[in-house]
Amino acid sequence: MDFNMKKLASDAGVFFSRAVQFTEEKLGQAEKTELDAHFESLLANADCTKNWTEKILHQTEVLLQPNPSVRVEEFLYEKLDRKVPSRVTNGELLAQYMVEAANDFGPGTPYGKTLLKVGETQKRLGGAERDFMHSASINFLNPLRNFLEGDWRTITKERRILENRRLDLDACKARLKKAKAAEAKASLWSDEVEKAEHELRVAQTEFDRQAELTRLLLEGISSTHVNHLRCLHEFVESQATYYAQGYQYMLDLQKQLGSSKGEIFPGTFVGNAESTSPPPATTSPTTVAATIPVVPTVGRAPNPATAVEGALNLNDVKPPASGTRKARVLYDYEAADSSELALLADEMITVYSLPGMDPDWLIGERGNQKGKVPVTYLELLS
Repeated sequence: MDFNMKKLASDAGVFFSRAVQFTEEKLGQAEKTELDAHFESLLANADCTKNWTEKILHQTEVLLQPNPSVRVEEFLYEKLDRKVPSRVTNGELLAQYMVEAANDFGPGTPYGKTLLKVGETQKRLGGAERDFMHSASINFLNPLRNFLEGDWRTITKERRILENRRLDLDACKARLKKAKAAEAKASLWSDEVEKAEHELRVAQTEFDRQAELTRLLLEGISSTHVNHLRCLHEFVESQATYYAQGYQYMLDLQKQLGSSKGEIFPGTFVGNAESTSPPPATTSPTTVAATIPVVPTVGRAPNPATAVEGALNLNDVKPPASGTRKARVLYDYEAADSSELALLADEMITVYSLPGMDPDWLIGERGNQKGKVPVTYLELLS
């Protein structure tokens, strides 16, 4: 019991001494041991790494799970060391609703058939999203979180110890200075001076040892950057795989729907021809347009010269009597062959349609140049 009381009194004395030293430093009444420039640079780099890692971690969590209540729930499960319950993704839930709706409307009806096809694609997209979230969590989130909860906590602890050692060192310097001042006035060697010098040597040794330990931990931040760089590459690869899968699934669905569009909407173009969304960079509009059959207008015989796009003789094509329209080009387009007109973003051209043409295409004119142009690359003006 005596030992504990002595230790308690000693700890209280040390705490009081540090508090006095800290207060005097803030008031400018005591000198402070400064760290070298390299050490200060390491501290700044460590703080910067910690701050940005926290922000990147949080925003990645928002990207993977936009619902804040779900994120809080998952955080609580993790802190309680309990397994997070399995949840369906938004795409999988949408697929479930579409399949159930198709069964109610009749899977043999055109609407029911389409709902089933779209629902199956949404289910595949949801599965791809689940795989991406799992991969990103393991390969990217966990390393960032481990740094903040492991290495950074250790660095923070050692920095706190180093600060205490510095306060002890400066307090010993102040006591030695006072002891020497009293010795000079008394003109004799004081035991207080010898004691103060001994305490200063001990404090200096402990400070140097702690500074070296903290320096090694701070220098390890560079290896942390290397590890996070590798994790970032893995995150990008998993994200690229996810988007590539999503694009392929949607392209397959588009082909399925395009092949049946002519049966459901004969002679009718369904969609917004003035869409401002750019088509996929790796897909030629020719490929998409090929999936939509051309059906002649009922009650009028198609012109053999223009019923099939491949048979168009551009030199003989004349604007229809109904007139033409101006259009602004939204994106650059490289012509696939001599029958098409290359486009530059923001330029103005004259466009018109001919009977029997694929509704995804128009005839475009620019001066003496003429050729087919994709509607999705245009903003039609009144």
